[in-house]
Amino acid sequence: MSSSNWIKERGIGEVECLIPDMNGVIRGKVFPAQKFLQSERDGSLRIPSSIYLLTVTGEYADEADEEISMQDPDVVLRPDIDTLCVAPGYKTPTAFVFADAYNTTGEPYDIAPRYVLRKVMKLYEDAGLRPMVAPELEFYLTQVNTDPDLPLAPPAGRSGRSETSPQPYGLEAITEYEDLIETIYEHAEAASLHLDTMIHESGTAQLEINFNHGDPIHVSDQVLVFKRIVRQVALKHGVYATFMAKPMENQPGSAMHLHVSLVDAKRGHNLFGVPRDGESDGNTEIFRHFVGGLQKYLGDATPLFAPNVNSFRRMRPDFSAPINLQWGYDNRSCGLRVPISQPENRRIENRLPGADANPYLAVAAVLVCGYIGIRDKIAPAEMVQGSAYKWARTLPRTLSEGLDRFSRCTPVRELLGEHFCNAFHQIKMHELANFEGVISSWERDHLLLKV
Repeated sequence: MSSSNWIKERGIGEVECLIPDMNGVIRGKVFPAQKFLQSERDGSLRIPSSIYLLTVTGEYADEADEEISMQDPDVVLRPDIDTLCVAPGYKTPTAFVFADAYNTTGEPYDIAPRYVLRKVMKLYEDAGLRPMVAPELEFYLTQVNTDPDLPLAPPAGRSGRSETSPQPYGLEAITEYEDLIETIYEHAEAASLHLDTMIHESGTAQLEINFNHGDPIHVSDQVLVFKRIVRQVALKHGVYATFMAKPMENQPGSAMHLHVSLVDAKRGHNLFGVPRDGESDGNTEIFRHFVGGLQKYLGDATPLFAPNVNSFRRMRPDFSAPINLQWGYDNRSCGLRVPISQPENRRIENRLPGADANPYLAVAAVLVCGYIGIRDKIAPAEMVQGSAYKWARTLPRTLSEGLDRFSRCTPVRELLGEHFCNAFHQIKMHELANFEGVISSWERDHLLLKV
């Protein structure tokens, strides 16, 4: 069905053109429906290219080429009509659509996160392979907090009380927020999201949603739409929803675990768990090489899935977050977990990304590292038995260390593109400099009258 007929049949009055920036923040334009259709026909949808250089604080990280920065040329937006969906929760019937950016000469704008993931997908396509991804996304509900100097606190539920202790998988605990959760599901269904299971996680008022396996770009789109829906629904219910990696000091962090499998593009069968001669454990050579690539390169690509200063506060062994790239069967202390599964469902769970990660870049990171492993036939280390926390930390401890390692990771940078990698590094260094200029309450508390 054409976009014109789709919009007419649903009585759509406005269309949101969604553009994910480098931090996974949704930017874009809102058009009257007829104006959108006309702009789509004549190719006049445009936006300043500088939106891809915005920091999380809303500032522009200057281009290395100052002349280009001052000119701030437009990019042309081409709506991905396959993503056209109803946008729930608006008085005026509204739809949304993701758009891809192109230079005025017709080439894809190569620092756009959606394109970066598509570029990685092309590597697999050329090899006759098709990755599948299923995220598990955690988030917290909190009381409304308008003072950034004050700690966050869990909200009151239907009982009128706030949670004070862990409630993992608690059914009574999750029904405390039943009305809010039902609204989230209603809006998600209207927006055609492919959700699976919601559970109560270990933190106070911490929830987790599982997505069904799907195409990496489509799934990444869905993660961003889900985040937006949850935040909007939470506000309507008088609470906040946050996807910060570590929003509260003494609570577990929030992750975006990624379950990844690989199928033969022609035959459609899982290539990670199809037994072959001499592979009695059900793990194929391509699976082992994929894991080997993750172990060798993911640590250097950490900023792509831990992009903020706060991301690294989550990576602590006492709070169910990995600190290294060990792998093991059904072992949640490992950064790379092999869930219990039949060979035809074999997958690797990457437990490193935080909920704050840009899904396109987090998925691109795991896929590009796995691709290098397959291409170079990298053998993984032996699986660990027992706690992986007994092994040395191999992940960066800070964003600064992570960016240093990423700047030297030539194999990953070559495949993602130097223009993108330089722009990403530039944005993150700008954010880091802003953070390092802030004096924290800890410093005032412990140093003010003592040193």
